[in-house]
Amino acid sequence: MTDGPVTKYHGGVMTAGGTSTAGLVLFALLLVAAVVGWMSVSEPQPGALQVPAWPLIAAVGGFILALVMSFKPLTARFLAPVYALAQGAFLGAISRVFDAQYSGIVLQAVGITLGVFLVMLTLYRTRVLRVTNRYRRIVVGATLGVMVFYLASFVIGFFGVNISFINSGSGLGILFSLFVAGLAAANLALDFEFIERGEQEGLPRAMEWFAAFGLLVTIVWLYLEVLRLLAKLRDR
Repeated sequence: MTDGPVTKYHGGVMTAGGTSTAGLVLFALLLVAAVVGWMSVSEPQPGALQVPAWPLIAAVGGFILALVMSFKPLTARFLAPVYALAQGAFLGAISRVFDAQYSGIVLQAVGITLGVFLVMLTLYRTRVLRVTNRYRRIVVGATLGVMVFYLASFVIGFFGVNISFINSGSGLGILFSLFVAGLAAANLALDFEFIERGEQEGLPRAMEWFAAFGLLVTIVWLYLEVLRLLAKLRDR
């Protein structure tokens, strides 16, 4: 006779507290790397920025690591910190570029992202927002659709085809960014639900890092979409 899922894994089971600790570690690594990425962008002449290649290479490496962790979640314990460093370097560099063009936009984007995170967490914890099967299907389906759309626009860009509204400050471009930012926010609820369900089901403790990694990905995505939205609004 066993005690259930608690004794199923010799290394212990996943908890919300452990996931929070893993998340704090990942965000600390991301912030440190972001500072390095920010400082790597030089400005030899006013208004002329020089972005080194390595933050972009780090972004590609981070994407590969994310794919590996998606198929092998238990590797997140080792790969998630590396991903956080790689993604942070890219995030810092791209934020520096945006801030040079739109003064103060990074602080605004950080503040809005933090605010959205706290609102979504409050709505989830108070059960005002419930993750039902329908909610999950809609959010996951829409997210996959947006990812495919972004990938398709990237590929056809090599053939000289430009989907202008993605980056333009037109009404359609702003509505698109609002939709994608809202979708990123909706994904936060899925992350919260995964953490809660993982604790209830007694998943292995190593899954804390995978859950923290998923939350990090969503928050970074939300931040980038908010950044793009604010830039579009300033271009109007």
